[in-house]
Amino acid sequence: MTEAIRLADREGVEGLSMRRLADALGAGAMSLYHYVANKEQLLDAMIDVVFAEIELPPEGADWQSAMRQRSESARQVLARHPWAVGLMESRTTPGLAHLRHREAVTSCLRRAGFSVVMATHANWLLDVYVYGFALQAASLPFDTADEFSGITEDVFLPQLPDDEFPYLNESAAGLVAAGYDPTEEFMFGLDLVLAALEPLRTSA
Repeated sequence: MTEAIRLADREGVEGLSMRRLADALGAGAMSLYHYVANKEQLLDAMIDVVFAEIELPPEGADWQSAMRQRSESARQVLARHPWAVGLMESRTTPGLAHLRHREAVTSCLRRAGFSVVMATHANWLLDVYVYGFALQAASLPFDTADEFSGITEDVFLPQLPDDEFPYLNESAAGLVAAGYDPTEEFMFGLDLVLAALEPLRTSA
């Protein structure tokens, strides 16, 4: 399983096949079928490993802290395995780690006072935010404040004449001057989501 995930991390799911995996393992393709019936079963097992890497919401913590910790862990895991983003919710035969993860998240929300329906809404909203952020972050040409500043000054600003794009020019120059750090965006948005959910905890 480790080699299958390593291959997907490097080349994406599109580059993963039973034959490619067998070659990477130095084994015959047919020998893999002793362990998994097909690629879909292989993907089920791989996604279960990904879920196992995500920290469960800690028991005893308040629900916002627990969801913040779990969501940040999920973002970090998906940054390591960007191929998994589009598969996390598509599996119809979830593994044990996947189910334990869902149970822990649902338990945290229900114990916090969310109704069954509201806990479902909260779970969906948090997952959509995490997955969407991970998907967008994977395509960005920068990861750090220094990279953002360099690309903005060298690449973006020369394409933004002040007379034609005054607000974009202002934003780009202002963010560079302020030392804008794109890594802070995830927590900024996550805190807004959590704050919006708080009043709904005791809703029927």
